[in-house]
Amino acid sequence: MSDNIVHLVLARLPDAPAGVKGISLFLVPKYLANADGSRGERNDLKVVSVESKMGIHSSPTCVMSYGDNDGAIGYLLGEEHNGLACMFTMMNNARLEVGMQGVAISERAYQQAVWFAKERVQGVARGHTERSTIIHHPDVRRMLMQIRAITQAGRALAYYASAQTDLAHHAGSEQERASHQRRVDLVIPIVKGWCTEMAQEATYLGLQVHGGMGFVEETGAAQHMRDARILTIYEGTTGIQALDLMGRKMLRDKGQAMAELIEEMQGLQPRLEAAGGDIAVIAARFTAALAALQDATGWYLQNVAEDPDLGSAVGVDYMMLAGNVACAWLMGQAALAAQKHIDNGSNDLYYPHKIKTARFFAEHILPRSEGQLLMVKSGSASVMSIDPDGF
Repeated sequence: MSDNIVHLVLARLPDAPAGVKGISLFLVPKYLANADGSRGERNDLKVVSVESKMGIHSSPTCVMSYGDNDGAIGYLLGEEHNGLACMFTMMNNARLEVGMQGVAISERAYQQAVWFAKERVQGVARGHTERSTIIHHPDVRRMLMQIRAITQAGRALAYYASAQTDLAHHAGSEQERASHQRRVDLVIPIVKGWCTEMAQEATYLGLQVHGGMGFVEETGAAQHMRDARILTIYEGTTGIQALDLMGRKMLRDKGQAMAELIEEMQGLQPRLEAAGGDIAVIAARFTAALAALQDATGWYLQNVAEDPDLGSAVGVDYMMLAGNVACAWLMGQAALAAQKHIDNGSNDLYYPHKIKTARFFAEHILPRSEGQLLMVKSGSASVMSIDPDGF
């Protein structure tokens, strides 16, 4: 498929200091280049084995061996001992892209579950005299709405992060670019963590809609679960995203970037309340969830200095809380935009369906935020209460 394959390899120089600060980044090609740029001799590297994995079987994961014979030749990229910093220049985009993978797999699980629910006949739904397709049963509709809402919310969050990234590069002034970059830095771990964790839920529900047939490979529903499972591990586990959010992002600026986001989100509340109807229902739930995020943020910043385990112990709960509220904020804006189209005379069902999906998110997913606040404020005591030997 390629004349040459180039590997980016993290490795240590002979005089490297201990720890992660001693790692450098190297470019290691399969074939070395001649002086004139043509392909030269084979470098001393090889694939030792291909891993047998839970999913993503079309993407081979290889165990590589370097320098077994004459020694592999690599070329230093960037400064010595600065490999992790070089790697992190790629990390924000990579984490955003993995979050988008969560959205994509959730969408595929949703489409397949809807198709199956419209075809599968089982039971007699209320108001029917004969056996019905299962999409008429309330519990199936609940699961479909849940996947739909998760997917739409995650897509909005990922697109928002993408737009902020563009603005961080192309806004009119340096001050504006810095402001947007703060927002990018804050939301990237939330996008990666929330969208991939919720993809587990979406693909689980997609399989559940299929019932027993979901466990049969013939339907393909199980593949979505397997393929989604890697996403919470790629580019740093969910816990690593939470550590990034609670440490590098929250403590570095003493919560300034989060405070800016919360202040901006507060501006949506009166607009939602004034809209009435389904959107007013969204407003009530959003107000409570946003207050929970503000409370959790203040509590964490006040207590983290006295508890070095706090960020790691409650970080995932806080990150999911922040993701829920940010998604509700974006879904609320989408609902208002949809209502504007309806008010201007549009008969496209996309718009009322967007509002109803946003209301479902506010009523059935957003209330988790208040429970997550309680978990955050429980601190690290019970998390760390049993010694390692007790496990």
